[in-house]
Amino acid sequence: MLDPLPDLQRIFGFPDFRGVQRDVVDRVLAGERTLAVMPTGAGKSLCYQLPATMLEGTCVVVSPLIALMHDQLRAATAVGIRAATLTSVDTNREETIARFRAGELDLLYVAPERASNESFRNLLGQAKLSLFAIDEAHCVSEWGHDFRPDYRLLRPLLDSFPDVPRLALTATADAHTRADILDQLGLPKDGLIISGFDRPNIRYAISPRDNVNRQIADIVAKIPGPGIVYAQTRAATEKLAEALGRTGRPTRAYHAGLDPHIRAKNQADFVASEDMVICATVAFGMGIDKPDVRFVAHAGLPKSIEAYYQETGRAGRDGDPAIAHLFWGAEDFARARQRIGEVEPERQAGERTRLTALGGLVETAGCRRRILLKHFGEDRAEDCGNCDNCLGNVDAVDATETARKFLSAVFRTGQMFGVGYIEGILTGVSSERSLMNGHEALSVYGIVEGDETALLKPVARALMIKDALRTNPHGGLEFGPAAKAILKGEATVSIIVPPKRERRRKAAPGAVPNPVDDPLFEALRLRRRDLAKDGGVPPYVIFHDSVLRDMARVRPASGAELAMLSGIGARKLDAYGDAFLQVIRDFA
Repeated sequence: MLDPLPDLQRIFGFPDFRGVQRDVVDRVLAGERTLAVMPTGAGKSLCYQLPATMLEGTCVVVSPLIALMHDQLRAATAVGIRAATLTSVDTNREETIARFRAGELDLLYVAPERASNESFRNLLGQAKLSLFAIDEAHCVSEWGHDFRPDYRLLRPLLDSFPDVPRLALTATADAHTRADILDQLGLPKDGLIISGFDRPNIRYAISPRDNVNRQIADIVAKIPGPGIVYAQTRAATEKLAEALGRTGRPTRAYHAGLDPHIRAKNQADFVASEDMVICATVAFGMGIDKPDVRFVAHAGLPKSIEAYYQETGRAGRDGDPAIAHLFWGAEDFARARQRIGEVEPERQAGERTRLTALGGLVETAGCRRRILLKHFGEDRAEDCGNCDNCLGNVDAVDATETARKFLSAVFRTGQMFGVGYIEGILTGVSSERSLMNGHEALSVYGIVEGDETALLKPVARALMIKDALRTNPHGGLEFGPAAKAILKGEATVSIIVPPKRERRRKAAPGAVPNPVDDPLFEALRLRRRDLAKDGGVPPYVIFHDSVLRDMARVRPASGAELAMLSGIGARKLDAYGDAFLQVIRDFA
């Protein structure tokens, strides 16, 4: 069988494979069908890009978003791979088809809508094919969080070319979704390769929402580098972008309601930037391959743990430290349960299970990473030491009695009032409304005092997560199915003690592993920025920060020494080597 290592070193400049990359590449080169489940940043695209340069014919890559295809096209072209896209926005379609027929392409990127078209199937019959690569393969499964019906139509295309190997790739698939992908794409069970789901460079944090603009502004102030903020509505993205812009950082909004040209420009500006913050709906992110995102913040609850994992996975793809911070409110769970009631009856049980799992991640006082990995079937024996709970010595408090008082107050006031009113009744706050309703005569009036009053808001959130409380259409609280067990003493309620608010701090040197006090590193970044602008590509397409750090540390004096650094292949050495060597010589 072909040895891929020399080509890995020549094309990509990597001394060796990472994780399970070698296992996946070897199966592809042997003509096997494979499903590779690899975390974001583990180098999934290399698993088809490298074989595509070694095998005769063209690798057809099915990818869900045009922006993602164009991003991957830039990266492939930068290392010398012959690649093209065939999308609705491409103006050189005839040229691309001619290159494909002539066998002049290593990679051809297409959307699933095109791949399932009969005319495209006929086109594929006119040239030699080396591989089918199905990216974001969880989209084929109804159990996947980004289900795309067009992915279901790929099987007939694949079966039309039974001798062409198939490689499906995803970062986000639990056991149920993995089994469905294998079935839907005609892949063998023994073709499943899982590299693990852990992203140790990402620090996870989850907090109750309390003035989310200020909370996220604190993150922006502390963490330099590009960031993504996910909001749940279009209006929220624009309000957040405006608020965060007042911190002095460049910001943009991104959502489907924007003019297409503005939306495309905002995305392009973010991809090219080294410090921009983009506030977006969840559709943003799958379409980019930006490795230097230093933080991802959620201004509201994601759809599921799978969605959370994928969205937070857009941080730190370069392996450098990154932050993922989720801000949530009890109303998020109420809205999620309302949405579940609107989906097809056969899907509701699965959606409820997902919401319960997400609630467990949000309310735990233990290691977040252990819960996250366990959801994907990985049991971790030790705490991670890199999440808010592990780092903050968080304590869980048994708040069952307070929860029973809260539920009793909801019941005795008729299950029609909101959290604030119930808090007032429990703490004995007299108001015109409580007098008019006669609620100050209730046995629950004023039964919470002292330190216990600080537990009421987190208890209310915990009861909403557990579905012991729900909100009616008018915002009033009413019992959910879990209330009875708590009132009868058959279930307990524990909460995390709310941490004290920290004062906002400016970003400190060393907040990310960029030696900003090294003038050579900054000069290398400046040269990269100029080259990127001249070439019309994002800076990271030329070299990652890690490569520039190695240059600043090693200070190579020749092309041969520069080629010894990881991440510098032959094509990039020829294109950019002299420019960076000149910067280093200037500092010698």
